[in-house]
This record gives sequence, C-alpha cells and structure tokens, in this order.
Amino acid sequence: MINKVTQLSTAFTICLLWLSMGCKTEKTLISLEDSYPVIPTPQEITYGTKQLTFEFVSITANKFKKEGNLLVDFFNSKGIGTAKNGLTITLINKELPHVDNEEAYSLIIGDTIALTAATDKGIFYGIQTLKQLFRKQNRLGTFPEIKIVDWPAFKIRGFLHDTGRNFQSVAQLKEQIDVLAQYKMNVFHWHLTDDPGWRLESKKYPELQSDKATARGKGKFYNQEEFKEILDYCADRQITLIPEFDIPGHTAAFRRAFDLESMADPRVLPILMDLFDELISLGNEDTMPYIHMGTDEVRNKEEYVDNQMILTLMDHIKKQGREIIVWKEGIEIEEDSTSINQLWAQYSPREGHRFIDSRANYINHLDPFAGMARLFFQQPCRQPQGDELALGGILCTWPDNNVNQERDILRQNPIYPSILFYSDAIWKGKDKNYPEYWANLPKKNSPELQAFQAFEEKVLLHRDLFFNEKEFPYVKQTDIEWKIIGPFDHKGEVGKIFEVEKVLKESYTINDKMYTWNGPYVGATIHLKHFFGFPALTEEKSGTFYAHTKIYSPEAREQEFWIGFQGWSRSGGRRGGPTPNLGEWHYTHPKIWVNGSLVAPPIWQQPNLGVETPEIGFVDEDYFYRSPTVVPLKKGWNNLLLKIPHGGNSWKWMFSCVPVNIIHGNVKEAEDLRFNASLDIAL
Repeated sequence: MINKVTQLSTAFTICLLWLSMGCKTEKTLISLEDSYPVIPTPQEITYGTKQLTFEFVSITANKFKKEGNLLVDFFNSKGIGTAKNGLTITLINKELPHVDNEEAYSLIIGDTIALTAATDKGIFYGIQTLKQLFRKQNRLGTFPEIKIVDWPAFKIRGFLHDTGRNFQSVAQLKEQIDVLAQYKMNVFHWHLTDDPGWRLESKKYPELQSDKATARGKGKFYNQEEFKEILDYCADRQITLIPEFDIPGHTAAFRRAFDLESMADPRVLPILMDLFDELISLGNEDTMPYIHMGTDEVRNKEEYVDNQMILTLMDHIKKQGREIIVWKEGIEIEEDSTSINQLWAQYSPREGHRFIDSRANYINHLDPFAGMARLFFQQPCRQPQGDELALGGILCTWPDNNVNQERDILRQNPIYPSILFYSDAIWKGKDKNYPEYWANLPKKNSPELQAFQAFEEKVLLHRDLFFNEKEFPYVKQTDIEWKIIGPFDHKGEVGKIFEVEKVLKESYTINDKMYTWNGPYVGATIHLKHFFGFPALTEEKSGTFYAHTKIYSPEAREQEFWIGFQGWSRSGGRRGGPTPNLGEWHYTHPKIWVNGSLVAPPIWQQPNLGVETPEIGFVDEDYFYRSPTVVPLKKGWNNLLLKIPHGGNSWKWMFSCVPVNIIHGNVKEAEDLRFNASLDIAL
C-alpha cells in the first residue's frame, strides 16, 4: 500500500500526469495550479509543490457519516478501496475562524487530508472540490498539495429549466442537477407550466394533463412521485428546488383545460389555490422554502386579473410558511412588500425588495463563445457579493421553440459551458462589472483578456476530464485574432462587392472616405453590433464588414470548421428569419474565402423557414450543432477573408469561425494551428 507524498521531482511527476491525460508532450513543466484547477475559483487557495499518491483511503467522518459514505462511494467508483492504513481523510465538524458563512469549508492536503466545515453544506462543497482534484494514474490515486479556505459570495446560485414548453425526462434533469452540484450551484428553478403544457400532475384536476390542455408533448408530465424524486435528489446534493407555476400569463394550457376565456373568471382563484396547496404538500419548508408565482409578461386581455387575486394567492402561500418569488418585470402590486423579485432582461429591483439576478444571462440567447465572455465579465447583482437584498443569481434556459428530441435542448444550448462560467462568477463574486465585454472579448494582451484566458484553460481541462460524451460546445478561442474593416455603405444592396474582395490593402477610399483595418479582435465569435445593444464595434444600422486572419498549418490538411453568420436564439420563433435558402450562408449573402476560394455553405435541411415557425424544431441552423464545414488548408500560412453584410430585417450582425476536431462526439481544439491577423506575414 502507498500513502505518502511522492518523492519524484515535481516537474517529472506533473509531466507524467500531463502525458496520462493525453496532452501535448512539448509542454515539459506544468504547475500544480495548471494541472489541478478548481471551478468555481476558491476564495483562498495556495498550491504546494508535491503530489500525494495512494492506493487506498481511510475515511474518518464522525458527525458527517452521510457525506463520508458519499466519499467512499466516489473512491470506489474510481477503483480506490478503503483500508485502515490507507490515505487518511478526516471530515472535521468545526467552525472556521474569521469566516461567517454556513457553506464555508477548508481543505488541507498534505501527507493527509483534512476537510473542515461547521455544516453538512460546507462539507459537501469541500467534497466537490476534493472530487475535482482527484486524478487516477494506473492503480494509484493522486492529489496535489494544497490549502483552501472557501465560501460563496452569494446565497442563491441557481439554474432554471423551462419544462412547460419542452418536457425533459427525469433522467436528463438528474444529469444536469449532478453538474450543478459538482460546481456548487445550490438552486434548481423548475418552470413547470407554460402555454404548451401544465407539466406537474394534479390529482384533483387531472384535466390539466389532458390532450385538450396540452399543445406540445401530449401526455408528457411529471407525476407527483417523480416531482418528489427530483426534490429528494436535489436535497441530497444540497440543492434547493424552486418550483414555478407561472400565472396569470403563460396560462394557455390552464385555460384550455377548464374552457376558460379569461384568467379573470371567478372559477380561477379557487382552482389556483388548490393547485398551489397540492404543490406545497409535496415538500416541507426546509426542502422547498420558496414558491415562484411567475406574474411576468401579462400582455393579452385574457391574462389580465385584478391585483387582489394575486395578493390573495400570495397571502395563502405565505401562511403555509413559504417565501414568494415573482418575476420583475411582472405584475407589480403596491401592497406586496415581501416578495422576492427575480430580475430578467435589464429590469431593476423594486426598492426594498430582495432580488435574484437573471438579467442578460439566458442561455437560449447565448453563443457558445461570445456568451461565455458575457457570463465571465457580468457581475451578478451588479455588486461584488451578496447581502440581505441581493440574494444571488439564476442562470436560465428557455428553449421556447419545439425540439425534436429532448437531448436537442443540451445540443442546441451551451448549457454545460455556461454552468462552469457562471458558477465561478456567482460563487467567487466579481469585483467589477464589465458591460464593455458582454458582447466581445477584451483587447489582445490586456489584463482582462489574460484573466479570461486563465479561466478558459481551467474550463478546457474540466471539459476533457468531466464532460466526455456530454454536449460541451467550447474550444480555446483566445488564440484566434481578426482584423476587421468597415462598415462599408452598401446602400441597401447587401450583395454589393467592395474592393476588399479583390485585393487586400492597408486602407481603401470610397467616396472620399478612408477605411482602415482595426484590431486585432480576439475570439471565435465577433459581434459587430449586438442584438441587445451591448457595446460592440458599430452603432450603424446596416453596412458590410470584412474580417481577415491567417492560419498557419504545419501540413496540408482537410480541417473541420465551425462557421456561422447568424446566431439563432432558441426562443421566440426564428428571430432574424427567414432561414437561408440553399446555396447561401444567410439571406444577407455573407461569404468566406480561404486562400481565395469560396467556402460553400451547408446544405440546409430546413431552408427558407420564416420567423413564425415555433413548432418546427431547430436542426442545423447554428454552427455548433450541425456537421462542421470541411475546409482545405495548405501547408504554411492560409488566408481567411469573411464578408459580413447586414441590413433589412436581419437581427444579428455577427460571425463565428473556429477550427475544431470532433472526436467521438466530443469537440476538441484543432492541433498545431496558429493565428495571425496581420495582412503581411513572411512565409
């Protein structure tokens, strides 16, 4: 048996670890910090210089028997058994000095491992960190020498799924809940009702699950036992379930069930009181302390209700010991002085009300690359840490459009990368808000880009370690650079040809106006003008941009690329529609040339679909869930030139272009390629 700090030199040991993980051999010295990244970033962390290797573990849990058993199960799943003279791991029930937070923990790994916390929550989060730090080399387990003192900046760190529009199986929800727990997220917000369906079984009103009530996914709902199963599954992972019945808006399914023309019908209030009673009966105040009432987007006359109806429901729920959450923007009632506001879009909290921040972080609108910049540089609650009013934030997924199969929700939305980036912001906290980087990455060589790049390296290693065969559409993008010129005035003719397409020069003069290349701009996706108005490259309403870079390839190859000129948000129809016709990348006629040759667009499976097609699921509209475009690269430097026009009713002005390797369904970086945006490079 082995239970000792390795006597191998640090450099040699870590190099062996790097090789065992399938990484490049030319990197001969990898620090422990690079090899063992923790996400979210701990508040205090110090790496040592050695590694601990072991064959067995010996766990002393004392008060934390349940958590100790979880740890035993984890090691057993990795082929590491228990033995009295194995690596000593002690779970210690003790207050942490100078840290007043019930979720805090400390972790010290030296010759032994000590994990200390005052609560089972703290111990649980320490175990998540320990699991992230574990590596296996042949039959031996490995940990780095490390000291961590950690606690969250915010009380609520959540994730929302809308299953009212698109049902997801219990198994798929559990998979995502496991990821939430791994990254110390502690709330699952379950949006159970919407216009297409009322997804939680009512034994008193079974007509809510009838085919008549359900417009999409008929017969798909969660019975009450399945709800309690998810509730218990969350509780076992220190996750609070927040169920939402969204009323009086988003209630078409409710009205169909009872043949109601209006939510103001006097029959509605007693039914809703019964339904909330049924919901509350499924969990106690400890496991389900919050009830979400929605109240957002009451836009249609059939949804209008008297304020007294909402107040009556609020009082009824509060009398049963539950906190009320409502959306903001939503119904705002002066007499309501206690509800928690969940903020969306760019709405501000009501004065004196507690709030949860879900502004500008809807995954269904996020690009897998530029969207991660937004999550990294956006400050939750617009303050460094939580307080008695700023409770935290919830990351949201709203796949409004119909989906062909439930896994499409994970394929067509960058859910797992978003959880990693957001978990860091909501746990660690952000000292500053950076709205200037919500659309695009910071400038090359800037301290802000270096900070993003350092976290990106952590994400890439976690992707490879923990997300094999899961949908994780992210590759390294901080080495990609572009020079951009424009916008040229195409005078409404999006296909207009400018001199850039004929010859690359430092500048161009058109109608006495000089245009020069700007940049370099960094990233796989560049927003020329952001669709939500975040700071980007231009405020012009139309025009034509060109983007240029060069890629060095060590040999001639057929290289896969993700290429796109329109990010189709997976909500609200096909905004920016129609979809392109065959033979074009987008109806604004963008183009891409590699070494002077046009790259053909995909053969679209659903060409020329209009905006109002929400029941037709996405198939290949976005670059990251369709087959990559194969581009021939020559040995040496390759010129890439992109044309990105904008105008008419097009919504997004952007482009995405990144080489990738798809290996057994997992996306990886394309190896050995280098980028340089200079117009002239000595070959």
